[in-house]
Amino acid sequence: MARRSGKKQHTPAAKKRNKRLRVVRLDGDSFTLEDLEAISSGQASLRIPPAARRKIDAAARTVATAAQGDQPCYGINTGFGRLCSVQISPAEVKKLQLNLIRSHATGIGDPLAPEQVRLALALRANALARGNSGIRIEVIELLIAMLDEDVLPRIPRIGSVGASGDLAPLSHLALVLVGEGEALIDGKWVSARVALRRKRLKPIRLEAKEGLSLINGVQVSLAMLTGAFLHAMATVDAADLCAAISLEGLLGSLQPFDARIHQSRPHPGQARVAASIRSLIQGSKILTSHEGCDRVQDPYSIRCTPQVHGAVRDAMDWVLQVIVREANSSTDNPLVFSEQDEVLSGGNFHGAPVAYAADLLCIVLTDLASISERRTEKLINPDTNQGLPAFLARKEGLESGWMMAQVSAAALVSRMKVLSHPASVDSIVTSAGSEDHVSMSTHASEKAGDCADLAAQVVAIELLIGMDAIEFRRPLRSGRRLEQRIRKLREVIPARRGDRVLSHEMEEAAEVVRAGIIAVP
Repeated sequence: MARRSGKKQHTPAAKKRNKRLRVVRLDGDSFTLEDLEAISSGQASLRIPPAARRKIDAAARTVATAAQGDQPCYGINTGFGRLCSVQISPAEVKKLQLNLIRSHATGIGDPLAPEQVRLALALRANALARGNSGIRIEVIELLIAMLDEDVLPRIPRIGSVGASGDLAPLSHLALVLVGEGEALIDGKWVSARVALRRKRLKPIRLEAKEGLSLINGVQVSLAMLTGAFLHAMATVDAADLCAAISLEGLLGSLQPFDARIHQSRPHPGQARVAASIRSLIQGSKILTSHEGCDRVQDPYSIRCTPQVHGAVRDAMDWVLQVIVREANSSTDNPLVFSEQDEVLSGGNFHGAPVAYAADLLCIVLTDLASISERRTEKLINPDTNQGLPAFLARKEGLESGWMMAQVSAAALVSRMKVLSHPASVDSIVTSAGSEDHVSMSTHASEKAGDCADLAAQVVAIELLIGMDAIEFRRPLRSGRRLEQRIRKLREVIPARRGDRVLSHEMEEAAEVVRAGIIAVP
């Protein structure tokens, strides 16, 4: 989910016409990662089942009753934050909600990418569909219609601290529902009123609590984290393949990948990575060509690949659990429990779960890139590459080969190390002290997206250099499954010789990695 902010953006309208859409249940409880992936690419159609509709309507009735009562109820007939002690008259309840959206739309900077905005729309709609928000069904239906028509609010990426939700970003989202702000339609930015009119949609008038329900929660943070995770999945798969290629290029030993080693330390990711590499290299003639060598052990970057890559995978399994759990949560405040006819104030809007997951994703992707860069360095270093030319140059001295590509990989990893400092350990007091501990979830999730992009580039450099190293081992062949993948890769990344401008090849290879066409099953 590359995050670009150009004036003209791609719209999936043509794709929607030509592809079968994934039908997704919008009931606050059913979103899966596959659903989120389809939503982000504009290939999903959301449907509210009857049971969810009944819950939504019941909660809306509870809120309407509370709004007309004398009992103070936060956000329904009171002010917000430090102003929660100020009671609002029934006649001004609707104006309160519109004022909230307008006053909180304080975002700054480039807009989120279309994929991220689609996710934010769907995630907010799903949270509301749980029936704990007290919002009318018409509001959720407008969110769905905006997704169907690809009306994407302009949401600046800076302005949230992930405390009482992503208040500023979600306010920009909510503005479009009332006919204010800006939206992207058909690749162009227009006013929200024009966007809705062109797609034959009508803005809504907010009722009691509806403004608050739209902006309480960290759906923007979660949208960015989900996009980063989707990119990271493909990169992690590609890293396993690259490790196998580098193992062959460096005439490494398969012994550290023996299943018995990994059964003795039963982390599931570790065993999975070792099994994948064994499967890729099975039947390798390169491997058998150096069986009698006097080398006892390979460097850690080769020998410990299952332990490092596997730990990355296990960490990502936990991140995925957080994403799916958060995608199916009620996150605004107060929450409505219509069965008991109660409205309870709490803190489900706090972004700590998302922030921790995003920070962990940054950390493990950085370590994945770090070990990848170390294998890259081993491949071009004549002291470690087992007889290959220095920097894999065909004409050493006259040509520099892949020398500077490894420098770029090192620079990328160093950048990732800076980004891996956790945002979630930071906090700052806001709202006159009432919001005295914040999560910084948007910062953490944005960094996770950056790390996912950078990790793909680092792994792509190892891929290019590793495949060149294999060429130097010809006519020997690697395992059948690995050779199949190399052939597939060479269809889109042809072998080239001689010094040339490498940056374009490196970028193209990174796109191949992100696209997931070289995944290891």
